[in-house]
Amino acid sequence: MAAHQVFRDTGTVLPLNEILDAVGPRLKALRTRRGLTLAELSAETGISESTLSRLENGQRRPNLELLLPLSQAYDVPLDDLAGAPRAGDPRVHLRPIHRHGMTYVPLTRRPGGIHAYKLLIPGPSEPVLQTHNGYEWLFVMNGHLRLIVGPRDLAVPSGEAAEFDATEPHWLGSADGRPVELLVLFGLRGERAQVEPRHPPFGETS
Repeated sequence: MAAHQVFRDTGTVLPLNEILDAVGPRLKALRTRRGLTLAELSAETGISESTLSRLENGQRRPNLELLLPLSQAYDVPLDDLAGAPRAGDPRVHLRPIHRHGMTYVPLTRRPGGIHAYKLLIPGPSEPVLQTHNGYEWLFVMNGHLRLIVGPRDLAVPSGEAAEFDATEPHWLGSADGRPVELLVLFGLRGERAQVEPRHPPFGETS
């Protein structure tokens, strides 16, 4: 009989292999979102780069000895690394992530595809450009954003959006020293956010 696990939140029964197969992509997504290299994560956790790579690629089965230091490094519960589903419950249980002086609030849980975040920038800071894989789309909900992408230094006011290739050096900050609140969509594999209009523009007929 195949091994199964019952999640205490919902009573959902899933094959253990299905649960374990999802851990690798989830670990890679976490590392990519945090902007960490395998070498940096290895130095923080004491797990070799080759083991971390095999974990992310599904070539090494996760166990408690490996997941516990990763859970501590990412500051997330072990349940999140296992991705315990909440069947019948569409709510996302928000757990803020504090990084580079900013607060990221994950709005999605799946390991692949496009990830959504609420991003809070508390105030002034000095630009430190970074690069990572993927594509980013953002919408400024409150405040005035300063966006540097490559040689472009832009001001993005509340109510406006921007998108860019995250492999290009970039930085997000406050344009006026005041807090900024953003909605950010991030595609790990370069996916771009696309909105398909379902209705003709106001005043026009199909």
